[in-house]
Amino acid sequence: MVCLVVFMEAEKLDAIIARIEHKSRKIESLLKQSKPVEALKTALEGSPPNTKDERCKSANWIVVHRALMAIKDLDGMFSYLDPEYYDILMKYLYRGLATGDRPTCDQCLKIHEKLTERAGLGCILRALADTVNTV
Repeated sequence: MVCLVVFMEAEKLDAIIARIEHKSRKIESLLKQSKPVEALKTALEGSPPNTKDERCKSANWIVVHRALMAIKDLDGMFSYLDPEYYDILMKYLYRGLATGDRPTCDQCLKIHEKLTERAGLGCILRALADTVNTV
């Protein structure tokens, strides 16, 4: 019985990784078409993966990071980004800040400022207080 549970969990994780890989290809295509906001929306959809597995979370972070770093027009981004994405975006901004990578931190801080102006302090509190849906 234990082997069956382990096998089913591994199968579930493989399916999550496959979805993230598919998402990554779609994002690269959108970025080549100069659609960074669409790429970011795609990256944030279905996030965080419904798993505690760090391999899946890291793979999804890489996808989100790629889209975040492509954003140049922050005001334009918020004109097209739906409010439903704000809280999850805030979570990823904090993950980016935790990397300590200078370009990533700079970009995350710029977006954080604009996101806080747009979504308010509640967005920060929800992102920090939610310990169940971690990215």
